[in-house]
Amino acid sequence: MSETTTRPSQMPWITPYLTVRDAAESMEFYEKAFGFSAGSTPMKDESGSVLHGEMSYRDQIVVMVGPSGAFGNPAKAPVDSVPSPVGLYVYCADADAMHERAVEAGCQSLFPPTDMFWRDRCFAVLDPDGHRWTFATHLGPSTGQEEVG
Repeated sequence: MSETTTRPSQMPWITPYLTVRDAAESMEFYEKAFGFSAGSTPMKDESGSVLHGEMSYRDQIVVMVGPSGAFGNPAKAPVDSVPSPVGLYVYCADADAMHERAVEAGCQSLFPPTDMFWRDRCFAVLDPDGHRWTFATHLGPSTGQEEVG
């Protein structure tokens, strides 16, 4: 098989799949809080509840979401079980503006936009399902004056 046939062309090589309480609500939230866009038409069950949805960010990242128990998956949203050991690190154009947008939409701020020694200005939030998101804006090449601490 060639690389062009081992994955759909619109999909990146790695795609996080988040277990959430309500996939439709989470998709609306990610659009409002982070500016994500809906991908393909969500897959719904016979009652109309979303079983699987896809979101994209800046036409590069695809995040899939599904509710607890979908397709027999025993996973639960972190808010309903244990904190997720996985965080998502996403680059954005303006970390300060993104932080404000995310908090206004309902995210819990874990730390505000902060300049880090690795030359990213970043912040972290928890979404309503308990997933940790860190957004960063790269500040440019190292000046050689950064402090680690």
